[in-house]
Amino acid sequence: MSLSPETTRVFKTVGMGLFTIASLAFFALTFVVELDFDDVPADEFEVHASAEFAERLQDLPHAPAYRMFYAVGDAMDAHNTAVIEEKGLGAADRTAFFERIDGDAANYDEALIEAHFPEGKKEGPSLRQKVKDYTGWMADNDWGSYEEFEKTLITKLDEVNEAVISEHGFSSGNRENDRYAVMTAGVPDWLKTGLWAFLIFGLAALAGFVHMYPDTKRKPGIHNTGIFHKKMQTRQWPAWVVMALLIGFYILLYQYAAFFAPQAALLEPLSRIMAGTASSQWFLYGFMYTLAMTVMGIRMMIKYRGNAYQQVRTVSVIFFQVAFAFTLPQILTLMQLPSMDIKSAWPLEYNFFFDYRVDEMMAAGTFGLFLFGWGIALFAIGVPVLTYIYGKRWYCSWVCGCGGLAETVGDPYRHLSDKRLGAWQIERWLVHSVLVFAVVMTGLVAYTTFTGDAEVLGVNSYSVRGTYGFLIGFVFAGAVGTGFYPVMGNRVW
Repeated sequence: MSLSPETTRVFKTVGMGLFTIASLAFFALTFVVELDFDDVPADEFEVHASAEFAERLQDLPHAPAYRMFYAVGDAMDAHNTAVIEEKGLGAADRTAFFERIDGDAANYDEALIEAHFPEGKKEGPSLRQKVKDYTGWMADNDWGSYEEFEKTLITKLDEVNEAVISEHGFSSGNRENDRYAVMTAGVPDWLKTGLWAFLIFGLAALAGFVHMYPDTKRKPGIHNTGIFHKKMQTRQWPAWVVMALLIGFYILLYQYAAFFAPQAALLEPLSRIMAGTASSQWFLYGFMYTLAMTVMGIRMMIKYRGNAYQQVRTVSVIFFQVAFAFTLPQILTLMQLPSMDIKSAWPLEYNFFFDYRVDEMMAAGTFGLFLFGWGIALFAIGVPVLTYIYGKRWYCSWVCGCGGLAETVGDPYRHLSDKRLGAWQIERWLVHSVLVFAVVMTGLVAYTTFTGDAEVLGVNSYSVRGTYGFLIGFVFAGAVGTGFYPVMGNRVW
């Protein structure tokens, strides 16, 4: 028996209210939970930290993550400056170095480098060798002018200092990961017990069930639920607010994860059990992704009950997400094996041929070779054969996590997908452009991985793969792909 419109409205309102409370509690952790480093030893940071850096952190006043983010950044900068002065080329040392050159590029040779970095000075041989490695080619070079030589030398000495920082400090390329590791160490222990995770995420799940309860009282079949009269589902201001929040969340999580150090700490007990490691931003993301798919998948099964196809398909995407995308990689990490979502095929798994991934698999022995062979067989044989037999949607609608999120979390916005011919034509161009980009990027990366040469026909493979990862892995698949659900429908990605 269906509930009355008034009762239905009460359940929907209460469900949305509970979800709002859970969401506010989740994000409030960044602003209310104070981090401190009073009793944290340097080796807890899991970065190139020293006792001096630990003392810098212990001197910081207790503060929430949104303020500690900048305070830790300043401490890292101060540590790097100290590292350069002690082990690299500080300002005074660089001035003295240029004085030896005396305004003449012809004076620059190996003997000058040897003279400036004698035994016992700073790092002595270590720093001297770095300067030779980065600038040795400049000696006896045909320079058009001293200014050209000086500009190049300054750039190369900066690279020397960056190499020193990479060994003893916080490198620019790994800065945000280091900041996240440092801030995680300062999260209070009471947040890592699992209780607050149960309360916040449990409340969010309960909100979903309360909101969908009236749907269980309707007869099976599609109903006129007034969807085109709801601001949240008709591109009005609430939908734009949700879109902005989703995109903002993705940007912060991908680029500035340290803001979510308290939130990741919520799942510390679960991460220790499943993976044997501290909870990371990616464990947090995977857990939230899986929880959202599961709760909204149940909603899908309620909405489409009586339709066997939809029921089985929804169970399928939830199973593959829970078992293969989230749980199995954690178990592999616990077993100290390469972590891999074995159902994710290239080009979705766009970093499969990256050198560090291949090295990781090769170092794992027989199992690593199996993963490498499985990955190649999956995209070269499995995907084409299964597509030929079952059609193109067998993967996106039944197996893929991206498609699973679109079919479950994105279902309330399904009607917003653009049905015009022009949209389909744009889609064809975009899809094939991304595929061409993926093939070219993979070819360049594979060449670098197996030859060690980063330059291919004058193109740097690391630059190409960085661009591809940013555009496809972050912008389109993450921020835009999911964030645009409320205004462009669930098929936007």
